[in-house]
Amino acid sequence: MKERLVLDVSHLPLHGSGTASPTWWGTLAFMLIEGTGFALGIVVYLYLMSIAGAWPINAPAPDLLPGTLLTALLAVSVIPNVLVAGWAKRRELKKVRIGLIVMALFGIAPLLLRIFEFPAMHVMWDTNAYGSITWVLLGLHTTHILTDLIDTLVLMCLMFTRHADNPRRYGDVEDNAMYWNFVVITWVPLYLCLYWMPRL
Repeated sequence: MKERLVLDVSHLPLHGSGTASPTWWGTLAFMLIEGTGFALGIVVYLYLMSIAGAWPINAPAPDLLPGTLLTALLAVSVIPNVLVAGWAKRRELKKVRIGLIVMALFGIAPLLLRIFEFPAMHVMWDTNAYGSITWVLLGLHTTHILTDLIDTLVLMCLMFTRHADNPRRYGDVEDNAMYWNFVVITWVPLYLCLYWMPRL
């Protein structure tokens, strides 16, 4: 049987970024699954609030300061995050390295603020249904911040080694930036539920 060349793809790059990368699609699917988890948590929160005689249950409304500071910090972090994604797209190694260091610091700072958020709820996780769902929502978001921080630290270390020459790493940095935007966006409805719903 004679083989016929249909299309020569030898000139194409070995790795793609953005929608051309399977990793991008995997990250997107991951965010959809986790976003569904957040949505279910918020639905449980609203359901418990609807059947409770008073909300919060046997506790004052949470202190606004820690959560509001964290919200402001996350909002500011979007600026360097967008810059890092752009630098990775243009493969500007020095800027990507600096940007990843900055984003690692922006990953650590919310975890430090989160230490003050749990006491600001004025309820323990095992006190009642209000305490349980509040701690679950804060815990879920904390897990996502920690997950992105670990990913950022790994990428930061890789970009200071010979692996930085691999074009795939720049795609990984772009995907990590996309995930951080997801972490920031998901916090907005959680912040409204946790801090402002009890004040209605």
